Amino acid sequence: MDWNRLVNERGPALVLYARQWLASHAEAEDAVQEGFVRTWRAISTGRAQEEAIVPYLYRAVRSAALDCLRRDSRRQRREQKDFEDKPDSEPFFLPQEANPETAAGLQDALQSLPPEQREVVVMKVWGEQTFDAIGHALEISPNTAASRYRYGMEALRKSLKQESVT
Repeated sequence: MDWNRLVNERGPALVLYARQWLASHAEAEDAVQEGFVRTWRAISTGRAQEEAIVPYLYRAVRSAALDCLRRDSRRQRREQKDFEDKPDSEPFFLPQEANPETAAGLQDALQSLPPEQREVVVMKVWGEQTFDAIGHALEISPNTAASRYRYGMEALRKSLKQESVT
């Protein structure tokens, strides 16, 4: 397994995926790092198959991000409220990824989606995952993943269209 290639190819999408639950880019990077460690351990001990590494990696990153949330629930609730209340909080997208106006509109639209739809949209669009892989990672059927994606994309289109009109 070429772990460096996997980190370079999948890392940015995994960080964006982890940002759904975590308030900062740094925390998301930590969750991705932990997800890679968990995946490496699972493969080296035979609990995961190398051919299903990407879905397992998404599952591990999700688990690491949620563990981070649980670690200090009181602190996390305070930070999450602060994150939601501040319009100038750290953006999901880095400046070189999109122009600031487009990135802010997309971030707002993504945050308005229900979490189940948002995570599937991020995995499909930025993570370039198939519905089978998404289903495997989230422990849902591929059809459920496809439905969540379709509803999420429909909501994003409406939200972004509304924003461009105003």
